[in-house]
Amino acid sequence: MVSLSQPNREPPMPQEPVIDPADWRGPEIKNSTDWVYQLDDADIGDLEGALRRVEQKELLSVTKDQFLLPHLGKKLEAVKRQLIDGLGFVLVRGLPVDRYTPKEVATLYWGIGRHLGKPVPTNETGHMISHVINLGHKIENPTERASYTKETLRYHTDMSDVVGLLCLQPAKTGGASTLASAVAIHNAIRAERPDLLRVLYQPWFIDRRGDPIPKGGKPWYEMPIFMWHEGRLLVWLQPQFATSSQRFPEVPRYTDAHWEALKLVESLADDPRFRLDMSFGPGDMQFLNNHVVLHSRTEYEDYPEPERRRHLLRLELVSPDVRMLTPWHSGYTPAGRFEFDLGSVTPNIVLNPG
Repeated sequence: MVSLSQPNREPPMPQEPVIDPADWRGPEIKNSTDWVYQLDDADIGDLEGALRRVEQKELLSVTKDQFLLPHLGKKLEAVKRQLIDGLGFVLVRGLPVDRYTPKEVATLYWGIGRHLGKPVPTNETGHMISHVINLGHKIENPTERASYTKETLRYHTDMSDVVGLLCLQPAKTGGASTLASAVAIHNAIRAERPDLLRVLYQPWFIDRRGDPIPKGGKPWYEMPIFMWHEGRLLVWLQPQFATSSQRFPEVPRYTDAHWEALKLVESLADDPRFRLDMSFGPGDMQFLNNHVVLHSRTEYEDYPEPERRRHLLRLELVSPDVRMLTPWHSGYTPAGRFEFDLGSVTPNIVLNPG
């Protein structure tokens, strides 16, 4: 068995604090407009023109070139640059979702996403656009998805290069999105606890929690939390999945240093000195770079009417323009391409009738 207390090799680590545009602190940028993009009438006209041109096409076949956006396309290029080489996140506001059918909303969202990257499955079912809505699931259940709970989420990253959330309906109370710069947290740990930083650069064990297992693979895989590759910092934080990996008897037990290091990352991400809170309104779209930004969500309360439940659509993207991935990233690949399903997340729960 591998011993976590005696790593096989010293991983590459930066010798100085990491200098990166994605190094930011919430209080310093909360009032900045650099990460907010407001859709105007010309942008909406662009989107509706593109929607008409592709409305007879199968959604999964729609490409960036088919979803032409002569005006908005320039703004989305700026969005992409901010995601890849800037702060690492954006908020795009102003899509009038109430104006469109569910399928039209999905098509508009898909078309915008195609200008930012290539969509990949968002869950083990293979949905290319999935729902974020409370179905009464519990986070502590290792076979259930946090997307279907109303609980506070631990700070984490997702499996794709970029993850997007489109708000259809906000919660009655709560449900705020909270972000933190992994670069800023890395530099703080380097200054305050370099002993724990070394632990974070070692491989951790990550529970697949129902994701497809590669042929010959295991229901868990190995991945460091911080990686230094080609002169750039990357992060991979899955605290819930790292913790539940301990349910497998063949997985080595984490040491006290591991638990302390994980707690330190999460506590810094949630520290008012680092975190950035934002609320979503209908039609708001948040996109973030999973390699440099940690994200979470506060607990929320829904309206009693089912049609007024907090409801977001999730889109995950990969892009060849993001940071060069490490050999570790080959240990996890998104599920294969499956048929798109907007209408339901389970056979018995229809979220968007008609």
